[in-house]
Amino acid sequence: MHNNNKTAGLIIAAAFLAGACGTSTKNMYAPTDCPVPDFVSQEYIIGPGDTLDVVVWRHEEITTTIPVRPDGRISTPLVDDMLASGKSPSDLAHDMEVVLAEYLRTPEVSIIVTGQGASNQIQVVGEVLTPQALSYREGVKVLDVVVAAGGLSEFAAGHKAHIVRQSPGGQIECRVNLRDLLSGDMTSNILVFAGDVLVVPESSF
Repeated sequence: MHNNNKTAGLIIAAAFLAGACGTSTKNMYAPTDCPVPDFVSQEYIIGPGDTLDVVVWRHEEITTTIPVRPDGRISTPLVDDMLASGKSPSDLAHDMEVVLAEYLRTPEVSIIVTGQGASNQIQVVGEVLTPQALSYREGVKVLDVVVAAGGLSEFAAGHKAHIVRQSPGGQIECRVNLRDLLSGDMTSNILVFAGDVLVVPESSF
């Protein structure tokens, strides 16, 4: 993972944490009741900061690798200022083919995501051995994230951990008891989604 993606991700995580301090009790959910984001899809959804390989078959001169800009758009040879964020790679390829058809005969475009931006990452912050931004993949769960971060630190209040998630109604939090989870209770081992932040607070002695 690129260092710039990690830095961007941890900055976003800090913003989440700042907002989480003001989260009301009504927006706190038990793990089994944690709402799933509306944007969950079977296909990867492109976001700002992603890196894309844009391959135009038989046209190496306009095949390129580009980042998705913060405004969610991309510009390639012959395709200027196209919205990429919020689309699957196949949808974006189709939209580019429509534009390229004005210049090329039956263009064929393939989009390959080679790097993920912060909006398609999972942040894990606080008392874990390796706070970091993790690339999202379908089916990842809380335990996967904790293991990837090296486990809890000796100062972790694992029973007070929570996931910060954005929903159409605003920011929500879902409690996850990592202390019980690591002891074998799978109740808190719920699915984690792109854009989530797993927060592990410090224990107060």
